[in-house]
Amino acid sequence: MIEVLNGIPDHVAGFKATGKITKEDYTNIVIPEIESILKQHGHIHFLLVLNTDVGNFTAGAWMNDALIGLKHLSKWKKMAIVSDQKGVEKVTDIISPIMPGESRGFTLAELEEAKNWVSSEN
Repeated sequence: MIEVLNGIPDHVAGFKATGKITKEDYTNIVIPEIESILKQHGHIHFLLVLNTDVGNFTAGAWMNDALIGLKHLSKWKKMAIVSDQKGVEKVTDIISPIMPGESRGFTLAELEEAKNWVSSEN
């Protein structure tokens, strides 16, 4: 399940993922939030708190994740992935040079730092 994070600036698309993540989570929650923020601000700051194993994402969820990323490829400004899964943090840091904008991985203990970083317009 994916839910929108509260208490973050309105130019940040922030989400918390727990349990099983499905195509419907993207269709009903992630995509509308990203589209709304993009319409209001012209670019995307993205924060995902990953409180579930990446194996809990269905194929449909992965497909929608890739499609929303490609659809707005030039609009991604910052992406922060927060997880205690070391592989996730490392992959996020590795893909940063090939993705538009900036990407960083953070641990769950660094959530506040992630919020501050992804919210910054620098």
